[in-house]
Amino acid sequence: MKFKVIVTPKKAVLDPQGNAVRDAMRHLGMPQVQSVRVGKYMEIDVSGEDVDLEDRLHGLCRDLLSNPVIEDYELEKANGAK
Repeated sequence: MKFKVIVTPKKAVLDPQGNAVRDAMRHLGMPQVQSVRVGKYMEIDVSGEDVDLEDRLHGLCRDLLSNPVIEDYELEKANGAK
């Protein structure tokens, strides 16, 4: 079974890396770009049919893969996951 994890800065948190990417895009001829948020994307392959697998993955996302003070995360089964 495959899961996708997307970690992004919370809306209220400044994103200097996103601002740098936005400015570079504008400089390279895309003045229409209003904002960019830079985050992390992970794919996790797991085996087995553990009953509480998704709950445990949420715990890992909260405690290991993201910083809950400044980041939000999304966990979802990847398309075609079995």
